[in-house]
Amino acid sequence: MQLMQNFIDTKSFMWYKIGGGNMNKNEVLKVLQEEKVNYLRLQFTDIMGINKNVEVPPSQFEKALEGKILFDGSSIEGFSRIEESDMLLCPDPGTLIIYPWNEKSRKEARLICDIYNPDDTPFEGCPRGVLKRAIAEADEMGVMMNAGLEAEFFLFEKDEKGEITTNTHDAGGYFDLTPIDKGEEARQAMVDTLCAIGFEVETAHHEVAPGQHEIDFKYADALTSADRIATFRFVVRKVATHFDLHATFMPKPIFGESGSGMHTHQSLFAKDRNVFYDEKGKYRLSTIALNYIAGLLQHAKGITAITNPLVNSYKRLVPGYEAPTFISWSERNRSPLVRVPAKRGIGTRIELRSPDPSANPYLALAVMLKAGLDGIKKNLLPPDPVDKNMYTMSKREKARLKIGSLPGNLSEALYYMGKDKLVKAVLGSHIYDHFVGARRKEWELYIQQVHPWEIDRYLSMY
Repeated sequence: MQLMQNFIDTKSFMWYKIGGGNMNKNEVLKVLQEEKVNYLRLQFTDIMGINKNVEVPPSQFEKALEGKILFDGSSIEGFSRIEESDMLLCPDPGTLIIYPWNEKSRKEARLICDIYNPDDTPFEGCPRGVLKRAIAEADEMGVMMNAGLEAEFFLFEKDEKGEITTNTHDAGGYFDLTPIDKGEEARQAMVDTLCAIGFEVETAHHEVAPGQHEIDFKYADALTSADRIATFRFVVRKVATHFDLHATFMPKPIFGESGSGMHTHQSLFAKDRNVFYDEKGKYRLSTIALNYIAGLLQHAKGITAITNPLVNSYKRLVPGYEAPTFISWSERNRSPLVRVPAKRGIGTRIELRSPDPSANPYLALAVMLKAGLDGIKKNLLPPDPVDKNMYTMSKREKARLKIGSLPGNLSEALYYMGKDKLVKAVLGSHIYDHFVGARRKEWELYIQQVHPWEIDRYLSMY
């Protein structure tokens, strides 16, 4: 672990836990000055879910905290046209993190930003703003969404030129206890780093596929959870590079192995009360919980392009690898789309199993929340839970139970997204149009390519 001891300043862990949502701009500025921070990263997420940032030196900290840093939005996917490119980065003081790595004796801090127009109005293409609007609607209904996201990832080796490969350094499986290797050391270093910046990591383990890992951290309100996933992906990839590894959240990087999911646990609270729980209710679930499940099922096809946004996402959503393909729910088995874990009381929650870690966390949580709220508003009720293995059921049996399937590819997902008025309304026309346009172009490029499988299959045969 000597490499990570040099990478992380292990002597000063406590002062990295200074965020928590209660700081104001003046307090943030004071901390940055007292800790002699060298660079402040103003982080945001583009429509496709990619982390972006603008770095500012100490002389610009005060200006940055006032939301006066302009950037060129026309250079960011889906943000703006050249003739209206200027945009403002408005940092959220509660997202302050001082990263614990010690590179060239520089201290780096991070604030997550909302995007505003030059006239100080919120930019309609800001994904964080989309989630904030969904949260505001829930608040008007008297509830708050808590979410816990489990983002799996792969660690791959690099070749002698430093290029990324799909070679793994282990043959481990689910929960395997393996000898110390680069993967285990890297995973532990990721946990150390996450804990140092205030994450409450609950578990970390090897996943099903070789080179596949999972680190789970405690649930939080929807906005905090989305911010944490954005931070988590950055930290995991950053730490991996210091072990000469590449961390990827690509859903299905290896044929024949399980893909990476981002199972999303969600519940609604009214103050300190979990409104999904009802001791006397059917399945010990409240009517609101059943409404929420029904809303997720009703809009499942429409939200899939957001929760599974890549061509590659649909290589994971196939039978045989524990990823859901059928639109149903269950209390016990893991083959349906929605699962209700056994725990009741304050821990009652619903798990949507289809999302993958390439999704924009802000947009994904927004469409999930709004789908559930739509079920509550319309008092929708789900069909009976399906407690049998969906993959062994006959087509006739699934037809009798009216069990539908998720879209089979990105093109289908975009089609169903276009038919779902709720998804369009959640995203707004700006994000919807840019997202669909970019993903359709991606699909068109994909179907034009001649893939190695086709050469191997057909070249000598025809």
